[in-house]
Amino acid sequence: MNIEDQKVVDFHYTLTNEQGETVESSRERDPMSYLHGANNIIPGLEQAMNGRAAGDTFEVTVQPADAYGERQEANVQRIPLKRLGKIPRPRPGQILGLQTQKGPVQVTVIKVGRFNVDVDANHPLAGQALTFDVEIVGVRDATEEEISHGHAHGPGGHQHD
Repeated sequence: MNIEDQKVVDFHYTLTNEQGETVESSRERDPMSYLHGANNIIPGLEQAMNGRAAGDTFEVTVQPADAYGERQEANVQRIPLKRLGKIPRPRPGQILGLQTQKGPVQVTVIKVGRFNVDVDANHPLAGQALTFDVEIVGVRDATEEEISHGHAHGPGGHQHD
């Protein structure tokens, strides 16, 4: 069975950055599952999965535009520490969830001053070409429930309570 829209795909991957460093890997845990065609994974990886089948292994390098986007300098901002409310004094490298006019945003703390904190709302992998070493473990038809929910259910997918 080939990968196409409305198929659930189970796969293992190892993700490396432009420096060849391993960023993340699923190899020591359950495979990742996603509903193909539902935009559940980065576009460049989903495109590379198209037409493949269980047992296939491949490597693909995804450019920033088809991964987490280019870095946007406008996403680096200085905000007053008092705006953090009850959040304890942050440390550089810490990830914070902030409420903005556009909704919740995750930011990485860059620098903490006496009255302000510099944060970066870019995804940590934005602006980087990413290489995925992929092994497709399984491909199956999605259930009606998975199609209506827009994602895979079960191990490696999403569980509903």
